[in-house]
Amino acid sequence: MFKLKIFISIIIFSFLLIGTSSIKNETRELEKKINILTKAHAKKERTLSEVQLDYHYLTSPSMIEMKIEHLGLKKYLHMEHSKIFLSMENFINIQNKQAMQKTLDEKKIQKK
Repeated sequence: MFKLKIFISIIIFSFLLIGTSSIKNETRELEKKINILTKAHAKKERTLSEVQLDYHYLTSPSMIEMKIEHLGLKKYLHMEHSKIFLSMENFINIQNKQAMQKTLDEKKIQKK
C-alpha cells in the first residue's frame, strides 16, 4: 500500500514536471513570435507616419506654390495623370514601347 502511494505520487509529479516544461517552452516560443510581430508592426507604423508627413508636406498647395516661385517658373503646367507612373515596371514598359516605335519609324524612313 505504501509503495503504491509513493509510485502514484512519483508518476503525478513526473507528469506535472514534464507538462510544466512543455507549456513553458510553448509560451516562450509564443512570446518570441509576439515580440517579432510587435517590432514589425512598430516599424511599419513609423514608416507610415513618415510617409504621411512627407505626403502632406510635399503636396500642400502652399509648398507647391513656394517651390514654383523658388524655381522661377513663369508658366507652370500641371502634370497629366497619364504621365504619373505607379511603378517602375510601368515606366520601363512604356519606355520600351516608345523605343520600339522609334526604331520602326527609323526603318520606315530608311526604306523610303
